[in-house]
Amino acid sequence: MIPMLMRMSLRKRFAPAPGVASRREAATGRSASRRGLSFAPHEGFVGAAAVALVGPPNVGKSSLFNALTGAYVTVSNYPGTTVGVSRGRMNLDGREIAVLDTPGLYSLLPLTDDERVVRYVLVNEGIAVVVHVVDAKNLERHLPLTLQLRDAGFRVVLVLNLADEAERAGVFLDEAALAGRLGVPVVSTVATRGIGLEDLRGAIASRLESEFPAAEPVRFPRPIEDALAAIEADLAATYPISKRTLALLLLEGDEEVRAALAAREGAALEPVEARAEAARAALPEPAPYVVAIALRDRVRSLLDGVLRRPAARPRSRTRWLERLCENPLTGIPIVLAVLYFGLYQVVGVFGAGDVVDFLEGTVFGAWINPAVTSVFERFVPWEAARALFVGEYGIVTLGLTYAIALVLPVVGLFFLLLAFLEDTGYLPRLALLVDRLFKGIGLNGRAVIPIVLGFGCDTMATIVTRVQETKRERLITTLLLALAIPCSAQLGLFLGLLASDPNPAIFWLWVGFVALTFFVVGAGAARLLPGESATFHMELPPFRWPRVGNVLAKTASRMHWYFREVFPLFIWASALLWIGHQVSIRGRTLFEWTIAGITPLVRELGLPDRAAQTMLFGFFRRDYAAADLFAAQGGAEGLTSLQLLVAAVVLTLFIPCVAQFLVMKKEHGWRRTLACSAFIFGTAFSVGWIVNAVFSAAGWLA
Repeated sequence: MIPMLMRMSLRKRFAPAPGVASRREAATGRSASRRGLSFAPHEGFVGAAAVALVGPPNVGKSSLFNALTGAYVTVSNYPGTTVGVSRGRMNLDGREIAVLDTPGLYSLLPLTDDERVVRYVLVNEGIAVVVHVVDAKNLERHLPLTLQLRDAGFRVVLVLNLADEAERAGVFLDEAALAGRLGVPVVSTVATRGIGLEDLRGAIASRLESEFPAAEPVRFPRPIEDALAAIEADLAATYPISKRTLALLLLEGDEEVRAALAAREGAALEPVEARAEAARAALPEPAPYVVAIALRDRVRSLLDGVLRRPAARPRSRTRWLERLCENPLTGIPIVLAVLYFGLYQVVGVFGAGDVVDFLEGTVFGAWINPAVTSVFERFVPWEAARALFVGEYGIVTLGLTYAIALVLPVVGLFFLLLAFLEDTGYLPRLALLVDRLFKGIGLNGRAVIPIVLGFGCDTMATIVTRVQETKRERLITTLLLALAIPCSAQLGLFLGLLASDPNPAIFWLWVGFVALTFFVVGAGAARLLPGESATFHMELPPFRWPRVGNVLAKTASRMHWYFREVFPLFIWASALLWIGHQVSIRGRTLFEWTIAGITPLVRELGLPDRAAQTMLFGFFRRDYAAADLFAAQGGAEGLTSLQLLVAAVVLTLFIPCVAQFLVMKKEHGWRRTLACSAFIFGTAFSVGWIVNAVFSAAGWLA
């Protein structure tokens, strides 16, 4: 039964359906480098021969990276993309070796931009050793990539991570026998506890210096083998990976490989493509499906006699909890509990309430701002210069105060909560739970990853949409992130505002209107944009109790990102607001002209004129606007319940912040970004106007 289900799953994943982009068509999107595979070294990213950690998500690559390098060093977007690759260095027998931690990779035939970047790094960056990290409990799923990497000619080291979980599950492996059959060194590790690291370092050092006994490459059905032999003989140029692998990718319909081969082979590629097309026509199933079945069967033969599993799955102390989270009847209440106790109580009430009150009122309000203002008043005689730093919109009194006192506590607590949930293994189960719901808006469960990250930072989440398979899905997710997903700073501040209102229904009304807008717009986009949702596949790691060190390391790395990417925007926003107050036209400052233009819209929403300034702040950052509303109104004071509801809804649905806008432009171009922003602006004010009109007419929340 299980083999039949696996075969059906593979067929569904690889077989093209009417109106759906096939795997070949999916590969024709923007390349990893926006230039496609060139088979020429890319100068300046790695800079030297390096060790690359590759493998699927949720197998501990980042933990292994941290353990090898000693620190989470830096994350840089790969040149020409917004896909992040972590870089560090490790000491290996007195030599400094570059180490790269790459995004998730399942196959050398990529589906997502993340996978395209990983393949581009492997092919173009002079990688000396490829460390393939897999889950020791799921070798049958992960070893096909090991075979692909080995047959491509890479020096591979196979790392069986999470070995402690495999042992508890009763999974035992003869590593030496598997290494002999595979033709690559095999090392078991528990990265979070440092187990096996010395063996891994030794294996890497050995692979840097010497070859490993070669093993027989994977054999495919006769039409494929005949085509591979002929294509290999026809390829005249030299390449950084084996011609057999290039021939196989060409046969599977990889457009990036076809374009790269055409650039080198010229007109000689035409008969090669004819051979590939003839081989595809002779196959009973799509070529990628046939190749996947052959790789799976080879893996099973390799594991026969060297892998021992228990006859029955051993009882797990956490299996009952896993079932509860996966079952919709119990999983949905668990989601609501996580949202209430995690986001609302921890991030909203404690972070945006207690911590923000102390930092804003005491640390900055009573200590820092008065002291800095006193210094500037004493030593800086020019009023305009003083206003730049300690005025109403000063860099210190506004920018630093908002960034550190109002936003930082909320962002930090959310990142801490997110790291905890990631390490427990809960997020993939959340993806499984919402998959059916997301189908209605043209997405699948995989979209839950950027959506959840959006509650931390929409800019970062927009980058992460690249884990999705199609451009259509990425565009829908980007639109919904920019429209209806409040970042952690904005969310925390709104939670604090709404919690301070005496009417408890305000919070649930706000959630309801934003959620309704999310699904209505998503459903509309799914029907207007061509194409269909991609199939959903995601591995479910077992529940684990997170290690404190790992949670803190992830939180620290994301906080580092906040200070590097987001924190400066508050400074720039303060400076721009200061400029707006200094430059005058016809007796009015730029700030006053802009406020005058926004005020009629604000009045139509039933909000006080003071809210026009808040909306203006929203052009710089949505959380900046929320912080201004929070600070200026002293919580909910000065606003009626209805005004508070309308303001919260409009600002939540407001146009994206500057950083997110620029990332959207990089991902989708100016035309789509401007169209999305205009639609979001109109939607925000339209929904706010409807809420105000309906509740005012009914006399509710007055």
